[in-house]
Amino acid sequence: MPMTSPSPQPVWTDGPDGYSLALEGTTLACRNAKGRRLKTVPKKVRESDQARRLADVLLWLERHERDCAARVESWLLGSLPVPASVIAAVWPDPTWRDLLTDLFVAPVEGGEGGFLRGVDDRGRIGVLDLDAESVWLDADRVVPPHPVLIEDLADVREFALELDITQRLPQLTRQIHRRPDAFAADAAQIDDYAGGRFDELRHAAGLAQRHGFPVRGGYATCRVVEGGRPVQARHWIGSDAPDWETETGSLLWVDTDERPLRLTDVGPVAWSEGVRMAELIYAGRKNTREENK
Repeated sequence: MPMTSPSPQPVWTDGPDGYSLALEGTTLACRNAKGRRLKTVPKKVRESDQARRLADVLLWLERHERDCAARVESWLLGSLPVPASVIAAVWPDPTWRDLLTDLFVAPVEGGEGGFLRGVDDRGRIGVLDLDAESVWLDADRVVPPHPVLIEDLADVREFALELDITQRLPQLTRQIHRRPDAFAADAAQIDDYAGGRFDELRHAAGLAQRHGFPVRGGYATCRVVEGGRPVQARHWIGSDAPDWETETGSLLWVDTDERPLRLTDVGPVAWSEGVRMAELIYAGRKNTREENK
């Protein structure tokens, strides 16, 4: 039972003076009047109306890919149930298919999961299970679990490595952090990533934003959904002028009413993602750069 779709072939459109143009991923391809592929696109073709129209299409495709990736990541960060009908609807789209292929999913109702490989004409999800068998899941909904929630994660990672599985959106390779057991009953923040100095606040803010963490009110933020409840992790990076020196502070978590959560009430996904955020920012501190000189 086939579970993969062939790679789409370039769609060629007529250009000036007998040339043909096509998009191959993010690259503009060109053929001459004899049908021979050219290594470079001639200037007159590159500046033609047809090439500009394809450039506009490329910009749309890039936005589409960012939007799709953000949606899949939101499923992952929330371990959100996804109807099989939704996956079936988007699967013909090459961008969606590229992001979803080999994502590890499991039936919401329970049972073994596997690496997503396709959708059949009945809307069933096809996966490669952990016995290396291709099976169809009779499930109305599947969930792409956050890796911190995957049982026997080390075994699943090893299996993926053995089969040379590469995920377009990192799931199994995502860095995870597990919450320690010992905390004071009323503890509401950790200071493991405080004291990281940056020459300028904008350096810290830019680093946070490059990793996908919005900066609000002096905090780098990361929002997840834990058990259906939105939770936001916040790591202090400073709120002075952008060109002033700054130093990182505490990491804490808040609920939808902006109330800090006790550390004992922070779930595994929110904890893992919050610590991951703080660790990525703290790693870029001035202290580290000076020590490595």
